Amino acid sequence: MATIVLVHGLWSDGSSWAQVITELRAMGHEPVAAQLSLETMDDDVASVRRTLATVPGPVLLVGWSYGGAVVGEAALGVESVKALAYIAAFAPAEGESVSGLSRKYPGSLIPEHVVVAGDHTYIARTHFGDVIAGDALAETVAIASATQRMVRIGLDRVKVGPPAWLSLPSHYLVATQDHAVPAMLQREMAERMGAAITELDSSHAPMLSQPREVAEFLDSACAEMLQGITNEGAP
Repeated sequence: MATIVLVHGLWSDGSSWAQVITELRAMGHEPVAAQLSLETMDDDVASVRRTLATVPGPVLLVGWSYGGAVVGEAALGVESVKALAYIAAFAPAEGESVSGLSRKYPGSLIPEHVVVAGDHTYIARTHFGDVIAGDALAETVAIASATQRMVRIGLDRVKVGPPAWLSLPSHYLVATQDHAVPAMLQREMAERMGAAITELDSSHAPMLSQPREVAEFLDSACAEMLQGITNEGAP
């Protein structure tokens, strides 16, 4: 059995994966969620690598939203990571940033509802659902909004180096009703990665609104990863 390591996005923490973890455990997986500082990219990459060092391989490393940029850096040189999975996630190429990609197409509600608090930001609590998870249950949205993490200004402007998706198999779950990362951008990033693409009629946070479907996507990605490893070892 492979290990699934989950990496959250901006304005969230590892608990955003709670329902998906429950679903994956029911399928026989023992997933682990990394916790990001959301202060610097280097800190976030280091946090994921610390988590990777605690789990057995092979590993499917999963990024949601900003977490996609993090996993592309964190997987580099980590032998246990055999495949990547992106959920409505940014997948910057070398020299690109999350911020730069986010401005490529219209449709994101983040600029309209992001609030600056000193040198950090958060999403206006009354509009958190509009931006992140409009199709989730009201109580789920309320909890996610109330527990959201503040993000250091400038974190999304960091330009990445050569990402791990250049050399690792990738899977991408496109959220077609996303009001944070436009679906057009998601498809473009997934296609240039050569990722196996699945589409889901979901907001930016399908792990909150459709955890079973997200778990099935990840379970399938694991199966493909393990099959690929078996094929590589075949005479």
